[in-house]
Amino acid sequence: MSALILILVGAASGVTTALFGFGGGFVAVPVLVWADAALGGDAPRVAVATSSVLMVVAAAVATASTSRAVLAELRGSARLLLLLALGGAVGAVGARHVPGDVIAVGFVAYLLLTIVSVTVRPGFLQAGDDGARPIRPGAGLPIGAVAAFLGVGGSVVTVPLMRRNGHRMAVATALANPLTLAVALPATAVFLLLSGGRPAGAGTGFVGAVDVRAAVALLVGSLPVIVLLRRRGPRLSDRAHARWYVGLLVAVTAAMAATLFR
Repeated sequence: MSALILILVGAASGVTTALFGFGGGFVAVPVLVWADAALGGDAPRVAVATSSVLMVVAAAVATASTSRAVLAELRGSARLLLLLALGGAVGAVGARHVPGDVIAVGFVAYLLLTIVSVTVRPGFLQAGDDGARPIRPGAGLPIGAVAAFLGVGGSVVTVPLMRRNGHRMAVATALANPLTLAVALPATAVFLLLSGGRPAGAGTGFVGAVDVRAAVALLVGSLPVIVLLRRRGPRLSDRAHARWYVGLLVAVTAAMAATLFR
């Protein structure tokens, strides 16, 4: 039954990846904490590690399905991508050396702050009129570190930032996938390759801190949905797209809080 639930959650994460740029981790982390609850305090760390694998695959598939015209907006962003990757590695190393409860509480706290920010501060629910501006390269390091450490996914950090920089939601969510990929690749390498990552009490099916069986089930559900929606996805108005994004933030925050404080 848990495998079926993970496949269904994977399908949901495919929807969020294709339409909102959430590369898999954002939706998957609360469910992975539940699925690996037997690991106790290590469950949040396993959830973050496993979500990094999901983000790599889902973000890669979504990026490959994005039009070249949209991806062209990342030209000249080599420094930003490098700093995102460095931040992803730093955040993953940090996640391996703190108690799982710290990650779980940080996940909820960060999403709560993001919800307040996107609803109170101007520039998210309605894009500005002064044209789109790129993310400053120096922001890449903290973005990557926070995304990898908490497992929130790069889009939770980059989409609000790009939105306030004047991007339409369709563009911001599409560009979130290659930016998430830059964060998730080194983070996944850390979780998979560095010694000492395997949690105590983990059974078969783990590579380091990554629950491979759970990752496969989630990907089975998500990848077909990503491909389908990238080809024939619904058309949302810019304002509706932004409101749905906020609604998803609220839903996942509630789900993680319920898992954490059950």
